[in-house]
Amino acid sequence: MTATTTAPGRVPSRQRVLTVAGTDPTGGAGVAADLKTFAAHGAYGAAVVTAIVVQDTLDGVRSVHVPPPDVLADQLDAVSGDVALDAVKIGMLGSAENGRVVAAWLDRLRAADVPASAGPGTVTGRPFVVLDPVLGASVGGARGGALSRDPAAETLAGLRDVAARADVVTPNLAELGALLGEGVAGDPDAALAQGVRLADRLSSWRPAGHAPGRGEVLVLVTGGHLGGDRSPDLLVGPDGVLAVLDGPRLDVVATHGTGCGLSSALAALRPVRGSWPDAARDAKEWLTGALRDGDALVVGRGTGPVDHLHGLGRP
Repeated sequence: MTATTTAPGRVPSRQRVLTVAGTDPTGGAGVAADLKTFAAHGAYGAAVVTAIVVQDTLDGVRSVHVPPPDVLADQLDAVSGDVALDAVKIGMLGSAENGRVVAAWLDRLRAADVPASAGPGTVTGRPFVVLDPVLGASVGGARGGALSRDPAAETLAGLRDVAARADVVTPNLAELGALLGEGVAGDPDAALAQGVRLADRLSSWRPAGHAPGRGEVLVLVTGGHLGGDRSPDLLVGPDGVLAVLDGPRLDVVATHGTGCGLSSALAALRPVRGSWPDAARDAKEWLTGALRDGDALVVGRGTGPVDHLHGLGRP
């Protein structure tokens, strides 16, 4: 892989963030939602498509079409060979083979002799990596349609390969249990314990050669599917809790794309924040506003999207 640098004397005005994910023709999730989220946080967004998804807000996923893995690899190498990336958000992979392609690309990116970026936050020249371990679409239920063409066991193996190379993984409760091969946590204490176990396991699988201070995988456990009046998320590492991100539980219909939005906000914010806890707190606050304003968009006849651009001016 050809190393990419910022031209001498030129400091980028915005953090440069790549999404690697599938599509959503309604714009509520996938690369369309990620790019809107990047823009909402002042970032320049680039996109690599892993799969073309036919879905709507009412019936969920109808079909998934995955390009050949060499097409995915060519997209990844094209953008990383040209653009100095400050962060990467990885979402839907579409197939187990795509997981292996992305994992190999992350290894090449880590091994490349990349000088320090002149960007706003990447001090090693290696981008921060956030994985949203998507297993299904958030319409028609908690996750309303499978988003991989492969059997669950193969899909999870590919996800784990990528997760061990990420800096932060952002599973919902179902994805957290699946990544561990366990059931879904039914209360906050069980979710916390699973999050710590996953962080410890992924960190033990992490390949050597990561930048100083980035040898562990963190897990942002999202608690949106637990009961109660509050909706706390937990940022944990192998040794326990790093941050508790509290927020109100909102009575809204438009929840499509919450996982995409949170992980994309986290990726966009980390290059311009001093730590993962700081970035996670701001991402959580942004998502609360996006959920609060989503119903007013009136997009679709079913589970509509959150308002990724909430707070921005309207015509």
